Amino acid sequence: MKVSTVGIDLAKNVFQLHGVNELGKTVFKKQLRRDQMAEFFINLPACLIGMEACGGAHYWARKLQSFDHTVKLMAPQFVKPYVKTNKNDAADAEAICEAVARPNMRFVPIKDVEQQSVLALHTVRQGFVKARTAQANQIRGLLSEFGLIVPQGIWHIAKRVPELIEDASNELPGAFRLLIQRLLDHLKELDTQVDELELQIVKWHRQSSASSKLAQVPGIGPITASALVASLGDAKNFDNGRQVAAWLGLVPRQHSSGGKQNLLGISKRGDTYLRTLLIHGARSVIYSGKDKTDSTCRWINAIVSRRNNNVAAVALANKNARIVWALLTHDRVFRPGYTREPVGVYSGRQVK
Repeated sequence: MKVSTVGIDLAKNVFQLHGVNELGKTVFKKQLRRDQMAEFFINLPACLIGMEACGGAHYWARKLQSFDHTVKLMAPQFVKPYVKTNKNDAADAEAICEAVARPNMRFVPIKDVEQQSVLALHTVRQGFVKARTAQANQIRGLLSEFGLIVPQGIWHIAKRVPELIEDASNELPGAFRLLIQRLLDHLKELDTQVDELELQIVKWHRQSSASSKLAQVPGIGPITASALVASLGDAKNFDNGRQVAAWLGLVPRQHSSGGKQNLLGISKRGDTYLRTLLIHGARSVIYSGKDKTDSTCRWINAIVSRRNNNVAAVALANKNARIVWALLTHDRVFRPGYTREPVGVYSGRQVK
């Protein structure tokens, strides 16, 4: 009987498959090794294949698409409710097969090789940034044990610490001075790695028309723009800008019941890295736009006057996420102060 839908539970070496026909009846349950996957699916008639968005999922999605199959990726938390019994590979594959056929299921855009490559640059850069921060904190903590306090801010480490280890008036032992110097050298190496990766990201950003377009939005620079383009992929996968904001966790959580709406703080779902970049970019707009009179600064300053900087930063990040969707979906250029035309008005003439 013809297979219409297949669920695949991905792993490193052994893959569990669950196939059903058009009536939802199970056709096969089997395990395949990694080297058997291509041979099996190239001989299988075109069908719908579902997988969880995890490590290797985008690679297999592209490969199976090349065999004329329709491949869809789903977030693991949306698949979990369909697991009927205890967790195992067979139950997970069956749940994936069930979930991918749901008409209202939300799917993850499949990334191409270039998108994954750019996101790898961002991932490694962020890892070096975290390591650099940890190294700076370690240096500061070790010096504090000897009563030497370095002010907060990573720039103070490079400026103040060399002076402290060269100061003969303090009681630092010679071996400890050499240790701190070694940590300083490591900190400089991490800083160099971050700078070199930023140059690679900026180079890709300048070559991408979509990324260069997004960088014109206040609060979005080359790092944020390139990460957004690589993560969103085809923005038309989202119905509107609010879906992008919700995908990034920039909309309120709800705990509503009985017709009474109760909105909480932002959901913080989705990509933490992108959400952080957008909010930090919004903070820079708030900081630098206090005395400016353009439409964006007037709007954000009004929010700051009513609420606080944190609420304003999230509001601007939400707005920028919606602008990003509009620019990518409609292939437009950002225009400051742009407002939509009233309904029923076209080219300055009233439509009757």
